[in-house]
Amino acid sequence: MMKVLPLAFALLVSSAALADEATKPLPPPALDRTAPAMKSETAVLAGGCFWGMQGVFQHVKGVSEVVSGYAGGKKDTAQYETVSGGDTGHAESIRITFDPRQVSFGQILRVYFSVMDPTELDYQGPDHGTQYRSEIFATSPTQAKIAAAYVAQLDKAHAFQAPIVTKLGSFTGFYPAEDYHQDYLIHHPNQPYIAYNDIPKVETLKALYPSLWRDKPVMVFPQRS
Repeated sequence: MMKVLPLAFALLVSSAALADEATKPLPPPALDRTAPAMKSETAVLAGGCFWGMQGVFQHVKGVSEVVSGYAGGKKDTAQYETVSGGDTGHAESIRITFDPRQVSFGQILRVYFSVMDPTELDYQGPDHGTQYRSEIFATSPTQAKIAAAYVAQLDKAHAFQAPIVTKLGSFTGFYPAEDYHQDYLIHHPNQPYIAYNDIPKVETLKALYPSLWRDKPVMVFPQRS
């Protein structure tokens, strides 16, 4: 019983913070793709530990797959222990496959900026190092244009207390993380790190953007019924 109390307290504090922020959705992107030319699109985003980021986007309508992995470095260094050293160029990232007819890239970015702190340089919360930086790896010129315009829009609107330092990079490759990292939040919701740092992100999505919320998450390794 003593082991449960710290976790319950953490969840209580996180819920209180969420309630305070729940009425503050970010403005929608002024520039967004309005006429999707394809049925499937891919976004690659880094925003701190990939466990939480994957867990959030697995609940977004129109998303068909979210994979945790590494982006920004070379294939031969895309292993967790190596990336954790902080000098490979990689960032813990997620690859989101989505239907742009249901959810636009701009909406993806709106959620992204709502569930992490884009003013933190080379860290997110308790996780420090370049591998935890926030970065948008644009997979097309259109994505790059939308991302740059949205960052400028949010900065101009003073949406955050400090300037956005999220990097705008180009996609050079994505390398899936080890199997044990996939669907991690779904399988370990009560782990203290997940409960304190990542479950509130999922709840933020549900509270701020209910029209994008889906109850059943998409999983990399679907469970058999």
